[in-house]
Amino acid sequence: MKVCIIGIGLTSLALAKTLVNKGIYVDIFTNKYSNKIDKQRTIGISKANVEFFNKNILKIDKLLWKIKKIEIYSQNHNNKEMFNFENKNDQLFSIVKNHELYKLLNLSLKGNSLFNLKRINKTKDSSFQKKYNLVFNCDVNSFFSKKYFYKKINKNYNSIAHTMIINHDKLSNNDIASQVFTEIGPLAFLPVSKNKTSIVYSVRGNKNINLIDLIKKFNLKYSNIKVNKISSFKLKSSNLRSYYFQNILAFGDELHKIHPLAGQGFNMTIRDIKELLKLIKSKVDLGLDLDSSICKNFEKKTKHKNYLFSRGVDFIYEAFSFESKMKNSLLSNSISVIGKNKYLNKFLVKFADEGIII
Repeated sequence: MKVCIIGIGLTSLALAKTLVNKGIYVDIFTNKYSNKIDKQRTIGISKANVEFFNKNILKIDKLLWKIKKIEIYSQNHNNKEMFNFENKNDQLFSIVKNHELYKLLNLSLKGNSLFNLKRINKTKDSSFQKKYNLVFNCDVNSFFSKKYFYKKINKNYNSIAHTMIINHDKLSNNDIASQVFTEIGPLAFLPVSKNKTSIVYSVRGNKNINLIDLIKKFNLKYSNIKVNKISSFKLKSSNLRSYYFQNILAFGDELHKIHPLAGQGFNMTIRDIKELLKLIKSKVDLGLDLDSSICKNFEKKTKHKNYLFSRGVDFIYEAFSFESKMKNSLLSNSISVIGKNKYLNKFLVKFADEGIII
């Protein structure tokens, strides 16, 4: 059995590693001669997804910085803590630097007899579909995207996400992440070591602001902050209407992009890999070849979950955005009361960890 993956990035490499681990031949096609990974970007991986990654893809414990508590604040709540999620005995989730995970995945695939990296200028569907059992399209700018996967439910947040890693005085236990809903957008502090913390600030509109001053204003515990390079990108969300065409399956950002406030983008992709692996295993166990039925069943299993999860994240963003525009603290005050309910708190932790379970 042989498959190919179009595009190269974290999703492509993680998917490739998963498949070669199951004895499937994988060709990755890319028109990039080098793939520069932003060193200011980090991703959060939930506890359940870390366990899956370690067992089925690659052991990544040495890259992880474990987070045991998440604190939620709102500027409309006088910058006081509304509620928190905590696991004193274990991690809630972990933070990993994008470029470090990319490098580890890339190294793990080099020299593997089941893996090939091929460089091309153009891709033609006629040749690809005939050569491979399945084609996974992970490149939003590929030929396949433009021809088959252009119908999406799109949303422009009219916001810019600013990401950076700050240096600060060493803390003995820098394992608490915080999310502050400010008047101009959500600001996340995500520890990556005892003296480094990742910042993601999603700012609405084209405001002329001093990022560093605002970060220092809402900073709750870090001293002697020094900012490295700042990376910025426009924020949009999307959900693909149709996940596949014949034996070509869209994957990763091609399927869904969400607002980064909940840090769930790559987690959704890992859950997709988990579902895909179940479908592939069922075929292999029966001695059957991989075919387009995998694509059909994958869409049936995941599309509704991905859409509902995406809308849930979007609802949180819009609710706090509306509160900021109205300059009213009713929502924050209500959430502060509701968030202290231990049963609801437990449900939200499970929801963030495992996604929608139906």
